[in-house]
Formats: sequence, C-alpha cells, structure tokens
Amino acid sequence: MGINPLDFRQYVVRPTLKKLGKWSPSLENLLLGSAAQASQLGVELHCENGVGVYKIRKELHHRVWDEFLAFDADLASKVRGFASQREFLANPDMELAINLAYSTAIAWGVYALNKAVIPEDETNTEALAWCWYHHFRTDEHLKPEHFINGYKKLHPAKNAVVAA
Repeated sequence: MGINPLDFRQYVVRPTLKKLGKWSPSLENLLLGSAAQASQLGVELHCENGVGVYKIRKELHHRVWDEFLAFDADLASKVRGFASQREFLANPDMELAINLAYSTAIAWGVYALNKAVIPEDETNTEALAWCWYHHFRTDEHLKPEHFINGYKKLHPAKNAVVAA
C-alpha cells in the first residue's frame, strides 16, 4: 500500500514546490506522476534503481547538489531546510527515503538540473510522460507508457484529479 495520491499532492508536493517558489500545476502533476511510476507512491522505497518514493540514485542526488544547487546559495538553503538536522549530516542519501518533502525538492532538482521544459498543459499526460522520459526515468527499459500507466492508476478517468 502506498501513499494516498491526494494526500501526497496536498501535503507534500504542493507545499514543497511552493516553499521553493517553483509551483505550477504541471510541475505538481509531473512530480506526482514521477513518484507514481517510480514506487507506486511509496510501495517500495529502496531498490537497485534508487531510493525513496522517486527512486533517486545516490549519484544523481549528489549531482543535483554539486552541479545545480551549489551554484544558488538561497535555493540550496531552502532545499537543505527540508532535511533533518542529524540524519542529513550522518547519511544524506537516507533523507531520500525518510523525508518526503526533501525527496520532492531533490526530484524537482533533477528536472531543473537537466533543464527540463515543463509542459504548460497540466492535463496533457503524454507531454508530462515525455518530459519524465527524457529527464527523470530511473531505468533505461522504461518508456513513456510506464509513466502514463502509473499516472492513470492514480487518476481513474471518472475521478481525475488535476492540480488546482
């Protein structure tokens, strides 16, 4: 059993993006879909493809810090603010598994590091899937259809939820 998608959206993704000053309906849906595809929203938090709800590899986590956040002290401070004081210092990669806001900030950082152009239409699941495919997928065997299928499981057509 994973995290309720409405709760994840409302209590994790949206507030994290807003605190970073990066919120948009499309980015919110992209991150929700990324987590849905990677771990079915937390069904599995560790595997060979990465750690946490977004399945971010340790090397990619470090790249976000070294190649992106290191060049913007204010943004780095905001992201670091999501992390716990002790665990981050002892084992920063563990934050990806135990801290949903921090892992969401890093997931956004992956898209930012890769200079992803976020689709403007938050309801265009195919465009979101292609953005994920080009900038975030954690396994070379995955295709845009994997994102679409994971996203649709969270949002059955008759009960579709879009960012507001």
